[in-house]
Amino acid sequence: MEYTLVMTFLTIAGEKSTLSISGVKSTLTKGEVNTLMDTIIAKNIFKTNSGDLAKKSGAQLTQRQVTKYEVA
Repeated sequence: MEYTLVMTFLTIAGEKSTLSISGVKSTLTKGEVNTLMDTIIAKNIFKTNSGDLAKKSGAQLTQRQVTKYEVA
């Protein structure tokens, strides 16, 4: 299984901005996600067209199952 964390923030302009991280562990906790999102906001390292990330809007962990076939 592949897991992706999708985090949604609100910018200072009130627009939504989404950040996705693939390859995260399936045991990621709500506390870890909150800490990560707080750190991203505090460090202000991402630039968006609608301004700085200002607050958390939501987060979700999605899973995807990939089946690979050998073909000749």
